[in-house]
Amino acid sequence: MTVTLPISLSGTPVLEAERLVLRAPRRGDHAAWAAFATSDRAKGIGGPLDGALAWRALCNLTGHWVHRGYGMFVYSAKDAPDAPLGMCGPWFPEGWPEQEIGWSVWSPTAEGKGIAFEAAQAVIGYARSTLRWPTAVSYIDPTNTRSIALARRLGATLDEAATSPGDGSALVFRHGVTGGQP
Repeated sequence: MTVTLPISLSGTPVLEAERLVLRAPRRGDHAAWAAFATSDRAKGIGGPLDGALAWRALCNLTGHWVHRGYGMFVYSAKDAPDAPLGMCGPWFPEGWPEQEIGWSVWSPTAEGKGIAFEAAQAVIGYARSTLRWPTAVSYIDPTNTRSIALARRLGATLDEAATSPGDGSALVFRHGVTGGQP
């Protein structure tokens, strides 16, 4: 018997933006993810994680695609598709109050260049047109000024009446996913 192991989730969509390709997580992404997740740069998403937790977190992100039919896209530059820069996508883990558009920038070289903005615009368009989400939120650590600035640049507004997951300390930014451009 010959067994061929898959290297990616088959049948998942691939999004293209001007400079980026967004795809589901696949084998080979772990090194870039772990470098980010185990560093102080991951404070805004509950890190830094140890190596074992970083592995389980990536498996959780990958499994979200199987159980929800959508999930975080890993994004990379079109001219370097095997070098993940970060992730961005529709996200709704069990127990989450609302559907979220989440993002992180794994590579420090991708910061400050509008790359996360470009990825998030593509994902918001996907959530609107394909998933038919009427709205979505982004849960952001109050100390993560870069993510707060990105949410505002995307047109999201602070929703002080909304509930955040976990200990409730995250700020909730609401995206108007339906209607005009976010």
